[in-house]
Amino acid sequence: MELRFSPLFSGSSGNAIYVGCDDAHILVDAGMSGNRIIGEMTRMGIDPKCLNAILVTHEHADHIKGIGILSRKFDLPIYATEGTWQGMYNKIGAVSEKNRILFEPEQDFFIGPIDVTPFSTPHDANQSVGYTFELNGAKLAIATDLGCVKDSWLKYVMGSDAVILESNYDPNMLTAGPYPYELKKRIRSSRGHLSNDDAGHVAAELVRHGASQIILGHLSKENNFPELAMRTCELTLQMAGIEPHVDASIYIARRDGATGMFSITCEMV
Repeated sequence: MELRFSPLFSGSSGNAIYVGCDDAHILVDAGMSGNRIIGEMTRMGIDPKCLNAILVTHEHADHIKGIGILSRKFDLPIYATEGTWQGMYNKIGAVSEKNRILFEPEQDFFIGPIDVTPFSTPHDANQSVGYTFELNGAKLAIATDLGCVKDSWLKYVMGSDAVILESNYDPNMLTAGPYPYELKKRIRSSRGHLSNDDAGHVAAELVRHGASQIILGHLSKENNFPELAMRTCELTLQMAGIEPHVDASIYIARRDGATGMFSITCEMV
C-alpha cells in the first residue's frame, strides 16, 4: 500500500494538494478555480468524484478560491478550524451545513484509514494550520505559510518521510523588489512566510530525522525563483553534511500545475 500525494498548484497565485491512498482521497486547499483543479487532478489520474474531503489550512484567497465550488459540485465536506470558518464563510458561497466540519488543532481525526493531525502554524490568519497524514507507518507533512521556525509546529513535522515545505522568498530579492515597505515587513515577520535560508535549515533537520523527500513549495513569483530556492537548500544541506539528491530527494513544487505524483510505501498490515 502507498500513501500518495501530488502538489497540484503551489504559490502565491493559488495552492492545492492531493493526498490519498486506495481507500481515501483528500484535497488540501483549493486556491484556484474549480475547473483548473479538476483539470489537474484528472491529468494526474485522480478522479475528482472519488474525493472524500477538502481540508483547509487558512482563509487567504490563494487557499480557498475553489473550495465552495468543489464542495457543491461533489457534495464534499470541508474541514477547517473555527477561526478559518469565520474568516472564509462569506467568501466561498453557500455550503451545506452537513459539509461544515470543525476541528481543533493538535487533535487528530481519520479520513478513511488516513490519520490526519492538524497543527497550529504562525501565520497572519485567523487560526491557520498545517497537516500531517499517517498511514501504516508512512507519514507526510504539509508545512507552508509559516512565519518562523518554531518547535511548536516543527515537532509535528519531525519524523515525516516526506514534507511539502514552504520556501517562499529570497531575502535579497525581497529587499530589492517592488513590494511596498509594509508588505515586505509583513512577509519577513514571524507571522509571514519562510525564506529560502530558513527552509534549508529546516530541511536539514528533517532529513536528519528521517525525511527522504523534501518538496519546496509556495515560492513567491516576485521574490524567488525555483533555481535559487533549490540551490539555497542544496548548499544548506551540504553545509550540514547531507548530500542532496543522495541522502534525500529535493523537488520544487510548480506554481502553474501538478509537480507529479509522489508516494511513500506503507508497512504491510
